[in-house]
Formats: sequence, structure tokens, C-alpha cells
Amino acid sequence: MPRIMFRNTHKKRSPIRNSGESQSNTSADNCITRSVHASVASIVRHLNAPDDLVTRFICGAEGTPPCAIVCIAGLADLKMINDHIVTSIQQAYSAINCSEPITGRELYQRLDKQFLSVQKYKTTRSLDEILVSLLSGDTALLIDDLDQVLLIGSKKWTGRSVEEPETEALVRGPREGFNESIETNVILLRRTIRDPKLRFDPYRIGERGKKELIIAYIDSIVHPALVQEVKRRVESIDIDDAPESGMIEQLIQDSFLTPFPLILHTERPDKAASAILQGKVVILLEGTPFALIMPTTFETLMQSPEDYYERWLIGSLIRILRYTAVFVSLTFPSLYIALVSFHQGLIPSKLAFSIAAAREGVPFPAVIEAFLMELTLELLREAGIRLPKPVGQTIGIVGGLVIGEAAVQAGIVSPIMVIVVSVTAISSFAIPAYSAGIAFRILRFIIMIAASMFGLYGIILIHIMICIHLSRLNSFGIPYLTPLAPSYYRDWRDMFIRAPLMMLSKRPQYMATKDDSKMGSREGGT
Repeated sequence: MPRIMFRNTHKKRSPIRNSGESQSNTSADNCITRSVHASVASIVRHLNAPDDLVTRFICGAEGTPPCAIVCIAGLADLKMINDHIVTSIQQAYSAINCSEPITGRELYQRLDKQFLSVQKYKTTRSLDEILVSLLSGDTALLIDDLDQVLLIGSKKWTGRSVEEPETEALVRGPREGFNESIETNVILLRRTIRDPKLRFDPYRIGERGKKELIIAYIDSIVHPALVQEVKRRVESIDIDDAPESGMIEQLIQDSFLTPFPLILHTERPDKAASAILQGKVVILLEGTPFALIMPTTFETLMQSPEDYYERWLIGSLIRILRYTAVFVSLTFPSLYIALVSFHQGLIPSKLAFSIAAAREGVPFPAVIEAFLMELTLELLREAGIRLPKPVGQTIGIVGGLVIGEAAVQAGIVSPIMVIVVSVTAISSFAIPAYSAGIAFRILRFIIMIAASMFGLYGIILIHIMICIHLSRLNSFGIPYLTPLAPSYYRDWRDMFIRAPLMMLSKRPQYMATKDDSKMGSREGGT
């Protein structure tokens, strides 16, 4: 069994407390009092009495403790509060015998056991937890002579429905995608993986934003050391707010001195569920549709869920095309520069004459010509992303055709350079992971500079340096080039090709999972 070594590369900071942890060590100054009026006044004072803060006092007959309901309009469902909370309190008051006074504890017990018709609630004494819950859309129910507050789930936020992911489109596969609601994302994962061992560990991230973060994994599959390391890094995050999972990715990754993604992100529930079933860990963050998958290796950047939905021959062919696309995207312009500038003798005679005729009248050397076209293409690509979708697609296609044709007609670039850049651009779009595609685009310019200085020797030198860099990278203790280096030959069946499903009956060997089998007879746990 492979060893998973986790390097402590992050400075340990004081963790932000888990929202589900006990608040027994809360100081007296941070607790609510037994007086409902004093507690409500404290909440109003800490929130600076905003206009959208709703407070309502409810009183019963003489001898019964009064109650108070506190929520924020727009975040909480006022209709649900009236129908289920206020009505329940009124029914409890009506059932009380006026001749026998009751305490706040007794009223709470009656509400809890008989009258309160809500499913999701908890009790707390912490004023900080009450404030965070109110700002998250929950409702606080306070009872006089009771030193606890009921936090009732009543969120009602306007958000997107479940839609097809735009960044990871498939020809064949589910059309569902994560959205900004973390509760919806958890439901999508639960609906995909109906395993009682599926765990969702909640955290609060951000000293001021206090976003909800969830670590998802299957307890009976994942290696315990991996879960502990992910939790340690998440607990070490000390930041005001994390509006997007990309910030979490940058704060917990092993190294920031690399263009390659060490943590994979996805909008697809099926892709996240597949990673969990392989023994990996997924992080969900409130307010973003992008989930984080860890650990990540180089081979996972070339994989797509569609590989497994098609037959193995089709999936293998598509995967080989992706690796070919990576090579073309990285080296095609630099090969052109090296051959035209330094190694003309390696070009077949007829092709050399054709290139020379096409370059006749071009005032720039090949490297300047390539840089002009590549920079123009990158500008068009960036403009197409930022513009509205219908306009952006038109700008990308029409702009490329018009500018390329105009540049050739003006004699600024040669037609062969337009072909080289076009093929390179098409190849870069075949890479499934968007962040990996950006890394290859960055390296393409570095290789072009090396080719302009040293020819083919420069290209080979940069490729050797890239291989050395990749071999030194780790993702949560897993070498980045696994299963190639170090070699796990069994996992090669799902690396450059996608073997038939019958041959993929085991989980990745390098993950050292508790349950190694995912098909057929099971030797490990369930």
C-alpha cells in the first residue's frame, strides 16, 4: 500500500470554529441573559438597529413567560414564520392552564415536544452564533427566564435554479450543475451518492463573511490522513471573507509557485461524486457553484466524465486526442519558429519553398510574427469572455477571421502563420480543465522565446524543465505525476487510454483507500 506523506506547508493559525461545535467555553459577556427584553436589546444593539430587522414580542396569559421572535426581512421567510412559529407559540399559550404559572424552561419543553411545527432548529447561548444565524436567514426565538435561544431555519433567498454547467459542456451525460446555494449542492451530491457513510463536515470561513464551507467524503473509502490534512488546512484559513472557492484553493494548495492547478474545480455534481467515490475529498463553499476536488494529479486534468459514458474505444480515442492537443498547444508555434529561424534543413524541400514564398514580403522575423498573432488571439479570446454571450461568440469568430485575413493582405504575417496559430488555438480548446489550459497558454510563450533563442535545443530544454517542475509538485501528499512517477502500473489503464469498465474494478492505487474495490467482489470494507 502506498504511503501518503503530508508536508506541513501551512502556518498553523487559530481556527475559525466549526458551526456545529460546542460553545461551552463562551464567555459570559458573549451570552444572552434570561431576560427576553435585555437579550433582544443586546441583539439590536450589536446589529446597530437596521431597518430590515424584525422583532416581535408575544405574550400569553398572566403567569406565562413572554416570547420574542427576531429575524431579518428579505433573508427569512416571513410567511413560514407566521404560519409555523407564531402559530405554534399561540397554540402553546392557549393550552396552558392560567391557574398554574410555568417557567421558561417548561414553555420551551412544550413547544419542543408538542407545538413547534418546524424541522430544522437548534439551541445556543452564544450571541455571536445568534448574530451569524440571523444574518444567514434564520429566526431567533427567545423565551423569558430561559438562558437559551432557539435558532430556527427559515432561509428564503432568491437564487438560480439547477442549470446545465456552461464551462463543462458534454455531449452525453447529466445536464445538472451546481449553483450558489450550498444546500442545493449538498442535495445534488446526496442524490447521486446514496451512501450512509457519505459525510458532510460543516465549517465557517471568514472572520467577517462567515461563509459556510462543507468538506464532503465517504468515510468508509477515503484515507483518514487525507481528511485530517484537508481539515487542518481549512481550519488554518484566517481571512475576512472568501467570496469564491478560488480563494480557498489558493490558501490551501501545496505551492503557489506553479502555473498548474493543484486542486481541481468543477461545476458538475457527477464529476464531484465520481471523485468522492475514488477516495478523494470535495469542498463546497456557500455562494459559488464551483466545488474543489483534492488531491489532483496531472492525469485528472485530461479526464472528462464523458470518457466513462461512452464505450471504451471512443473514450480512449478522445483522451489520446487530448494529449495530442496538449503537445500541439504547447509546441506548434515554437516548432515553426525554430524550423524557420534555425533548422531550415529539417524542412522538406517543397514545404520549405512554399513557406519561403508565403513569407516573401513579411517585414518581421518569425518570432515577432508569432507573438503578434498569439497576442491578438489572446485578446480576442478575453474579449469574447467578457462581452455578452451572443456578442462574445461573434467577436471571437468574426474578429479572428477578419483580423487574420487583413493581416495577410497587408503583408504583416504569412498565411502559414495564420494556420499555425489557428491550429494551436483549436487544440487549446480541447483541454477539459480550463485552469490547465491557461497554464499551457503561459508556457507556450516561454517555449516560443526559448525557440527564438536556441531553436530546437531551447524547446527540448524547456520541456525538460517542465518535467522536472511537474515531478517536484505534490497535491496533498500525492506526487503530481502519479501514477506515472511514481509508477502504479495498475492505474495506467485509466491514464493515456480508458480501458474497458470491467478492467477498472479497483479504485486508484495511489489513493490507498479503505475499500479498494468498486466493482465485483469486495475484499475491503463496505
